[in-house]
Amino acid sequence: MSHAEHDPAPSVLRAVTILDLLAHSRRGRSLSGVSRSLSLPKSSTYRILTALMESGHVVRDTRNKSLRLGFRIVSLGRAALCDSLLRDVARPFVVSLMRNTGLTVHLGVLDSGQAVIVDKEEPLGPGRVGTWVGRTLDVHSTALGKALVSFLPNHELELEFKVRGFIKHNQKTIVTRDRLEEAMRQVRELGYSVDDEEDELGVRCVGVPITDGRGSVIAALSAAGTTAQIPTYQFPFLGQTLKIYSASISASLAAHTA
Repeated sequence: MSHAEHDPAPSVLRAVTILDLLAHSRRGRSLSGVSRSLSLPKSSTYRILTALMESGHVVRDTRNKSLRLGFRIVSLGRAALCDSLLRDVARPFVVSLMRNTGLTVHLGVLDSGQAVIVDKEEPLGPGRVGTWVGRTLDVHSTALGKALVSFLPNHELELEFKVRGFIKHNQKTIVTRDRLEEAMRQVRELGYSVDDEEDELGVRCVGVPITDGRGSVIAALSAAGTTAQIPTYQFPFLGQTLKIYSASISASLAAHTA
């Protein structure tokens, strides 16, 4: 067998070309449509698309069977944004929010069905929260996670929960899809999410989504503290405060990408 047949570069380049085609296809493409548009053999197109679907980079729409980009690509896009512009833009707001509330503030993004903390600022003194930049959090038990997934389209939400189950952290943790859907409806109605000791007993958290210039949720902001620091009656006030900061971050992101 020749070196060319062993060389993975052509397949990688074809995969990238396919992803680029799907990224610019609003309604998705069929297998034959991808093959025809890129002048690729149907057999190799099928092989590459199968691999991309197995990895979650491409998904098949159950309604019309068309192929489109999957949640893994969305996650990579969010991660790329977070590593550059998002964190830089949000940083002064994260610090300001911590100072004004005296609570631990997290900035997070969604990646592979989990919330990932990409920035954190916490006050000195007692009542510190056991989190760190890079830590992953379950979306069903945290305010940061609920804020990230509550506004996802249904098909993306299905993908996010297809593999990952509902890990029970304590007796307050949401462990059913029905309860999570109800919690997400409340997030959409109120504009903020709540973790009432669902992830860790003794700790409460309120979160809000952060949108880009087109209104898509790309990150979330949250404030966490002990139950003494955040009594339940303060949820609405803290939620409104977080929404103000989130709107400022979103506006600043839009200005930087205009």
